[in-house]
Amino acid sequence: MSKLSRKRKQFIFISLVIPLLLLIAFVVFPAFDLFKMSFTNWDGYSPSSKFIGIDNYISMLKNSDLWLSLKNNAVYFVVHLLMIPVELGFAVLLISKLRAAKFYKTMVFMPYIINGVAIAYVFSYFFSPINGAFDSILQVLNLDSLSRNWLSDVKIVNYVLSFVSVWKYSGYHVILFMAALQSIPKDLEEAAKVDGATTVHIFKFIQVPAIMLMVDFVLFDNIRGALQVFDIPFVMTSGGPGYASSTFTLYTIKTAFTFSNFGLASTMAVAIMVLIIVIYIIQNKIIHGFVLKNRR
Repeated sequence: MSKLSRKRKQFIFISLVIPLLLLIAFVVFPAFDLFKMSFTNWDGYSPSSKFIGIDNYISMLKNSDLWLSLKNNAVYFVVHLLMIPVELGFAVLLISKLRAAKFYKTMVFMPYIINGVAIAYVFSYFFSPINGAFDSILQVLNLDSLSRNWLSDVKIVNYVLSFVSVWKYSGYHVILFMAALQSIPKDLEEAAKVDGATTVHIFKFIQVPAIMLMVDFVLFDNIRGALQVFDIPFVMTSGGPGYASSTFTLYTIKTAFTFSNFGLASTMAVAIMVLIIVIYIIQNKIIHGFVLKNRR
């Protein structure tokens, strides 16, 4: 074996081992410890804890407030899911020869790089019933009848918070789709145009199939983000009124740090990890089945 070949193998080995060790140290071990903790009644500060079996899991399943929080997460999931085709459409538009495209790209991505807490505070004032900018806009447009208590009406509060979440994160998905679309060989699209393919045909039969890996990632990111949303409802409503806008993660953190029940909070954390994986597998099968059906 040559010296160069040996150094190359050593470099590859080190490049793989270091990330693997970091993964084991900061992901695998904590996850295992979290799973072990979910079977205890640890309060977060006692030096010892008692093994209580599956009592935490039974308590979690019987908790109506937690189920309400999970239902609120579903609102974020559906709203963001409906926005994905719109985000893809924006990405296609922005990679075309659009005037001032660079400016639009910057504006689309800007909300994502702004701190989430800052965004939540800004929109808290925007939707405030006292001198809120949104109600003022409705008043100028003579739409006063549409004014509501946007952050305290249990019927609409989750949709308002979902709108804020979409405003913040959609630009990130648009940029991801743009990167994937720009990686498609231009020769392929030009050949399709020569053969008489329309813009719709190119989008349906070339662009979408070519970026399915990115679509999968965005769908997974949607599941993860929707089930782990925390900062926006925490800052804007604190999960209120009552538990009307609470989310699974917000309820889990409250269980741990407000009620000092880290055992039950660990159970919820395990449940959310399992739920993310299960929903992703189901969604992935549905999407791939739909794509395969359209290719035939």
